[in-house]
Amino acid sequence: MNDTAAHPLKLFNSLTRQMEEFVPVHPGEARVYTCGPTVYNYQHIGNMRAYIFADLLGRTLSWKGYRLTHIINITDVGHLTSDADAGDDKMEKAAAQSGKSAWDIAKYYTDAYWLDIDRLNIRQPAKWAIATDHVEEMIAFAESIADKHCYELESGLYFDVSTVPDYGRLSGAQSDDIEGRIEAVEGKRHPQDFAIWRKTPAGETRQMEWDSPWGKGAPGWHLECSQMSHKYLGEQFDIHTGGIDHREIHHPNEIAQNQAHNCSEHSGANIWMHNNFLIDRAGKMSKSSGDFLRLQVLVDRGIHPLAYRLMCLQAHYRSELEFTWENLVAALTRLKRIVMGVERLLEKADGQTAPIDHPALLQLRDRFDAALSEDLNSSKGLPLLEELLGLKKLPAGQRRALLSEMDSVLGLQLASLTRKQLRVRPAGAEIDEAAIEAKLDQRQQAKAEKDFATADAIRDELTAKNVELMDGDPLRWDWTIEI
Repeated sequence: MNDTAAHPLKLFNSLTRQMEEFVPVHPGEARVYTCGPTVYNYQHIGNMRAYIFADLLGRTLSWKGYRLTHIINITDVGHLTSDADAGDDKMEKAAAQSGKSAWDIAKYYTDAYWLDIDRLNIRQPAKWAIATDHVEEMIAFAESIADKHCYELESGLYFDVSTVPDYGRLSGAQSDDIEGRIEAVEGKRHPQDFAIWRKTPAGETRQMEWDSPWGKGAPGWHLECSQMSHKYLGEQFDIHTGGIDHREIHHPNEIAQNQAHNCSEHSGANIWMHNNFLIDRAGKMSKSSGDFLRLQVLVDRGIHPLAYRLMCLQAHYRSELEFTWENLVAALTRLKRIVMGVERLLEKADGQTAPIDHPALLQLRDRFDAALSEDLNSSKGLPLLEELLGLKKLPAGQRRALLSEMDSVLGLQLASLTRKQLRVRPAGAEIDEAAIEAKLDQRQQAKAEKDFATADAIRDELTAKNVELMDGDPLRWDWTIEI
């Protein structure tokens, strides 16, 4: 990409509620922190939208020439069963319910999350910051702010939010609804005060507990992100991302800790960015339902994971996105059409790329850059990729080069993804691929012998098993996805 022609990158800052031009703290470098998962269960597809968004941000920064340092944390301790200070630690509760150790639970679900990251073609961060690897440093962080900003109760060490300026400005005015989500703890000075260290109750033993100046226990959920972002990105860094649900409690508490530790009014990150919810009107998005939608459920229905990535890219990250099976199948159909266009282009280019100098392609690249530079508007960028595939009379080598640039941002693996790979066998399929191919060979032989009754019977048999025949297409067949 020609940096001299690049549009300035503008991002919506949740802290100021306005668009701001990205100006890095360190010239030429972008430092980003993303709130990662709590690994007590599988991640549902709404959770994964946050990481697709963060990946789009990181890819855009890289494409624009910044040297990216991206940190994502893994919360394997400290996150309670409410957003604030109520209930059990999610890891301890999952361990008690399963009969497994909290450490085994964390490893199993971390591995499952990383598999989903890979299947969605989300790039690896500079570091996965594991909470339990940093507990001693969290204790030191808490000690540095305890005297001026905290007080001790029987249940733990609490942060006094009145000791920092403009607490809660990220979420706006503290509403009754937000305060209602924060459970009362006897002795707290203010409803919004939050635990930095939670003591193990007398007479109990936790699987995950450490010695501290305030007694044996575990860090509060909010503490880990402040400590790890500070360690790996510095007191002041560029961008902090997370889901919109973090904007009301978790991130304001991070900011308060950052202000206390840095002895400054600065929030830690210059820009705070939040993706909106994925809405499932069938009510299966929450893990609490016990029957929630995770990526494997989509795969079991015959949907390639990258179709879900495309579905997310079709909407702006700050917009609510409604999940329906119809919308997802439509995204898969769109992805198949894109892949067909890419395959034709790659065949025509015959492995060659060329510097982009054709005026129409330079203009198209500029429009793509403008779309992504306007707060990562992938919904406007995607149609430009499809427009590129339609410019069949322009030099194939240059079109291939521009395709590679666009896909480096969108992350759809278009250089290698094939239609055959998009053909995912549904878990409930009554026939396997080898048997389908054998049936099609029989049908082809029957047609050659003009035995059309047998050929039609084979078609009907395969249709009954949700196999769609595609005569005249080299792919020959595809699964019919029921919705």
